Amino acid sequence: MAKPSSEGDSSTASRTGSRSTMGESSLKGCGFSSFTGFRAEKEDVLRLAMPLYLRLAMLDCIKKKDVDAGDQHFQTSSSEDDPCENPVVVFINPKSGGRNGSVLQDRLQHMISQEQVFDLHNVKPDEFVRYGLGCLEKRAEKDNCAKEARKNIRVVVAGGDGTVGWVLGCLGVLHEKDQFPVPPVAIIPLGTGNDLARSFGWGGSFPFSRRSAIKRALQRATNGRICHLDSWHVVVQMPGGEVVDPPHSLKTTEVCDVDQNLKIEGRVPDKVNCYEGVFYNYFSIGMDAQVAYGFHHLRNEKPYLAQGPISNKIIYSGYSCSQGWFLTPCMSDPSLRGLNNILSIHIKRKNSSKWEPIEIPRRYISSINFFLLCISILIAVFISFFYCHCVYLSTVHLLNSYLTLSFTYDFYKYLFDLTFCMTPSNIMLFSFSVRAIVALNLHSYGSGRNPWGNLKPDYLQKRGFVEAHVDDGILEIFGLKQGWHASFVMVELISAKHIAQASSIRLELSGGDWRDAFLQMDGEPWKQPMSKEYSTIVEIKRVPFPSVMVNGE
Repeated sequence: MAKPSSEGDSSTASRTGSRSTMGESSLKGCGFSSFTGFRAEKEDVLRLAMPLYLRLAMLDCIKKKDVDAGDQHFQTSSSEDDPCENPVVVFINPKSGGRNGSVLQDRLQHMISQEQVFDLHNVKPDEFVRYGLGCLEKRAEKDNCAKEARKNIRVVVAGGDGTVGWVLGCLGVLHEKDQFPVPPVAIIPLGTGNDLARSFGWGGSFPFSRRSAIKRALQRATNGRICHLDSWHVVVQMPGGEVVDPPHSLKTTEVCDVDQNLKIEGRVPDKVNCYEGVFYNYFSIGMDAQVAYGFHHLRNEKPYLAQGPISNKIIYSGYSCSQGWFLTPCMSDPSLRGLNNILSIHIKRKNSSKWEPIEIPRRYISSINFFLLCISILIAVFISFFYCHCVYLSTVHLLNSYLTLSFTYDFYKYLFDLTFCMTPSNIMLFSFSVRAIVALNLHSYGSGRNPWGNLKPDYLQKRGFVEAHVDDGILEIFGLKQGWHASFVMVELISAKHIAQASSIRLELSGGDWRDAFLQMDGEPWKQPMSKEYSTIVEIKRVPFPSVMVNGE
């Protein structure tokens, strides 16, 4: 991505210089140059703060959920109140960043203003959009400060990808209601993966303890170039009566907006339940979602385990081993783990209105290479045992033996079954079955990896692909076979299994011997119940309007 123009930086510097006073010059002559620098820095930050009456009016409207609640504050406004040049509001998740977000919150409130930094536990993004921005819009015709603040306001989100997606979804309502301009969103990365932040030049982590880093982030948020991001609407239609615990990103809906032009292969019950939501990074189904589901449940039940990104990743690796992501446990039929047993895929290509079926990849080998394959996989079994054992010991050491005895039992039972019951038939099944399918929107997945890869023009032309961008209206669909394959993909030793590029996707799930499937959107996993008699439909379509982002580079 191109770097933003430096015009804003130069103009800011000139404005700062013009505000120097005679008193500051005399102090500088006496050797107090640091005082002058502090004054200039403070003025830079103060430009982000709106006039006091405007801040209080917005806050009252949000707290009382009434756009008229702040009227009394406008009576105290003065013609001397100049509109701020770069109005900013910040949403922060105090539990992010190893639960050190509260420290950053205090520093942001000191640097901007207390009324413009919102704790997400107290002020929800939809409340800000409806009542905070509504307050500014109502007064924009008569109050110049309100007009300029509504026109130029930007939003900074301090949190992980889930928090950023939450705010983007709430701001998307402005598109639907034709309330423009939509405030662009900048990011202070505090999550574990931070793939949205990485994709737009904000990095994968943030040194929240450094005041200079906070100041630079705010400057980039106000001066950064505006760019766009595709968002994707998901509809899940499932048989009525099934019990599901959906993530925050999925909401119930009365209308199932499923394309009727494509016939459903299985049976559809008379009564269905429907959910809808939006994702910005990826949607996936399979073993990766199953591992994420187990990890999230452990973290929610035992929040003291979430000490920071490093411990989170170690626990995640432990769950990858115990859930069979690296090698399928032999105590159950490995063929049931291949998604081709339960899933059919249809897609629409870009600029096409026709659905076409897509085959889930299967690979077959000749008998000549079969013996060498078996030997290689059996060696991988013992390597897997050693790797998973080391991960487990590291996890226990790091978390001071907080893991439960049940996890310990399941972990080593899995390794025992894995080591002593690999057969040639099982090796064939686990080696070539695609066990996770991902529809990717960004260039960043799994903490900054690019599993789709930087494909050469010849390969793109051969496969009928185009170069991937975050605003091209296309999702990249790829498959992962098992943990070792995924690991090599993530370190870019090999590529993921490229399946297709699509502007719309239809997934049809049929249960068979599966009781549940695992799905996730932008890192929020859930367990999807499966029916032996009826199909579950997942349909993905591009949202007509893009999200507005700030490039941090």
